[in-house]
Formats: sequence, structure tokens, C-alpha cells
Amino acid sequence: MEGVRPGGGPPAGGPGSGSGSGSGSGSFPSLFPPGLHGIYGECRRLYPDQPNPLQVTAILKYWLGGPDPLDYVSMYRNLGNPALNVPEHWHYVSFGLSDLYGDNRVHEFTGTDGPSGFGFELTFRLKRETGESAPPTWPAELMQGLARYVFQSENTFCSGDHVSWHSPLDNSESRIQHMLLTEDPQMQPVQTPFGVVTFLQIVGVCTEELHAAQQWNGQGILELLRTVPVAGGPWLITDMRRGETIFEIDPHLQQERVDKGIETDGSNLSGVSAKCAWDDLSRPPEDDEDSRSICIGTQPRRLSGKDTEQIRETLRRGLEINSKPVLPPINAQRQNGLNHDRAPSRKDSLESESSAAIIPHELIRTRQLESVHLKFNQESGALIPLCLRGRLLHGRHFTYKSITGDTAITFVSTGVEGAFATEEHPYAAHGPWLQV
Repeated sequence: MEGVRPGGGPPAGGPGSGSGSGSGSGSFPSLFPPGLHGIYGECRRLYPDQPNPLQVTAILKYWLGGPDPLDYVSMYRNLGNPALNVPEHWHYVSFGLSDLYGDNRVHEFTGTDGPSGFGFELTFRLKRETGESAPPTWPAELMQGLARYVFQSENTFCSGDHVSWHSPLDNSESRIQHMLLTEDPQMQPVQTPFGVVTFLQIVGVCTEELHAAQQWNGQGILELLRTVPVAGGPWLITDMRRGETIFEIDPHLQQERVDKGIETDGSNLSGVSAKCAWDDLSRPPEDDEDSRSICIGTQPRRLSGKDTEQIRETLRRGLEINSKPVLPPINAQRQNGLNHDRAPSRKDSLESESSAAIIPHELIRTRQLESVHLKFNQESGALIPLCLRGRLLHGRHFTYKSITGDTAITFVSTGVEGAFATEEHPYAAHGPWLQV
């Protein structure tokens, strides 16, 4: 549960104050954790006239067993910048992805030179509606959902990443159903006693814009959004009432720029978490009539049960040359109700979600296969043109990582270093990892 109250920094009931410390200078550190104080100082720089903004606070802190990793989300009123055509909006800032305390209660302290905690906090800019006197609180829960993913997967976000959410961000009928991430245009990195904190802004986008970011790259779509005031403008403000995509607002120019970008740059999306499977079969699959299945090669053979139980370390390591790794899904069993369809679509490696026994990597036998049987659900299969056009034609690779296990399917082009599938042996398996 969360509560809304006037904020402005850690109050007497804030983090650390429940330890029973008395008054006097000895209680100051517990009332004002240095990490939180550093971020709050950056907020005060931007909003000197709002020393006590409204805050959404986790009633039971994460480090006391609560479900919400963010201790606070502060909400500021930003007047925008009429000269730049930036409208008035609400500015949300999270506290908790970075190390606020420095005592290992949440994050391991690793020194002052590196990142503090996960190294970033989230922000969000929501267009203020006419007559709105207080900020809506739903963005705070959205930020908590993303924070839960980061804490439980230990995968971090970076500018240009995208999150497939598949639902209106505010649970309305809005077309804004996904997110891109970028640097906050006003907040500067903060040096705290526990490391550096940067600020990543959530930007709400439509499904068509998400698909364009997947086929090209997130930074390219963010630049387009910046040039369209009603779609974000220079500060990338989310308007949940926006009814048109950038391609509907400017059909020819925007789509031409995306098509040219895909042709020139390809896609920097190197893989997705997906509903997929593969088999090496001795007879046709039982569901051969399934139109979502693809058979490649000659007579398939069945994959043995022993093979499916082999090492997961290859998947955990992923392709070392992968410059834009893949994000795993939010596991429904681990993410407090968030389902796979709301999964972010990038991760830091092909890491297994299972902690089962791992066989040493060198004991896995790479097998050349005569034929393979691939299965994708409709959404995953729709990304095959992206795989071909945006990745393989540019000499890159693309991976589907199963959301239900350790299975992975990687399509590689000739010349991808480290691949075990070759032109001579185009289908090769390393444990549950298939390359084509």
C-alpha cells in the first residue's frame, strides 16, 4: 500500500526514523539519508519554490519486507517553457533505485566512483490537464512496477530502451500503451556519497511508435517525438489524451525517416523475450497443423529429455559480442501480478530465470542438426521481418528467448563472430540454445 502526503525530503516518519533514535545530532543521519538528500538537492535546484511537494510513499518499506522498491515518488508542478512550446506538466521523480542509505539495507555499497545502487532514478513528465489542481498518482505505481522488475531481475535500463506494456499506462482507453526511456532534459547526474545517480525519463508512446523503435531504434523515434509538439516536444512530455501517432500526424515525413533509418542503420534490437520453442524431431510434430509453426530442413527428429535439462550457462552468458542485449520478461510469479504481456523487451544477457544445477560450459556438446521445427506465437512471429530486414541483412544476429524456460533461438548471419551455426551446418544446438 502507498500513501500520499506532503513531501520535500525525508520526514520524521521517513526511512530510518522507525529505529527509535532520539532527538539531537545523533538522529540526523537516520532522518536525512545522504543518498536521498543528494537527489533531493537536485530537485530543489529545479523547484526552489516547491520545498514540500506531494509524495507517494511506500507505507511498508521494501527493506522491511514491503512490495514496493521505491521509498518515495515526489510530484512537482512544472510550468513548462512557452518559448520552446513546452506545456505545463507534472514531473515525477523516484527515490530508491539508487542507494539512499549506504548501509547495505537495500543496495550493496561499492564505493563513490561507480553507480549508486542501480545507478539511476526514474522520472516521468505528464501533461497537466486544464483545471487539474493535483497530480494524478497512477504514474507512481507505474514507476513502482518498473522498479520491481529492475530489483527482481537485476537488469538495468538505459537511454533508448523500450518497454512493451500492452495496456494504457493509466488504465484508461488511451492509445499510450508502451514506453521509451531517455535522459531527463532538466535533471543533471548527481554525485552522492554512495556513487553517481543519473535520471532516466519514461516517455509514453503508441503501439505503432513502439514497433518503429523495435524495427529501427529507440533514439531515432525519440528524436522524431521531440520534433512533434503534440507527441512530446523537446522535453518529451506524455499526453495520455493524444489520439494520433507521429505517423498519422505527418504520414510521409515520419515513415520515410524510419524506413530510411532501418535501411541505413538496421535495428539495434538484438532480441526479445517471446513465446517460442524449437525441436529436433524424428517425426513431424503433433501439432503440425498449427500455422504458427515453421519447419526448416528435412525430416525432423525429437529433442531428448536429457538435452533439455543441460546447461543454462550458455544462455546466461549470451552472445559476448551482443552490443545491445535482450531484456527478459517480468515473470508473472515474481512480479506481483504483472504478466508476461507487460514485459520489457531488453535484457543484459540471455540469463536463465531458473536456479537449477548448472553443468560446466565445456561439457556441453554442440550438435549439428539436419532439420529444426520452430514455433512462435503471433506476436513473436510478427518480428521475423525485423529479424531479417533490420538485423541479418546488416550482418547481425537476433535472439528469441523463451519466457517459459531456458530455450533460445538465435538467427545469425555469416560472419557473426562466436556463432556455432555455419553455412556448412546451418542448424546447430548447444544445450537448449539453437542457432540458425
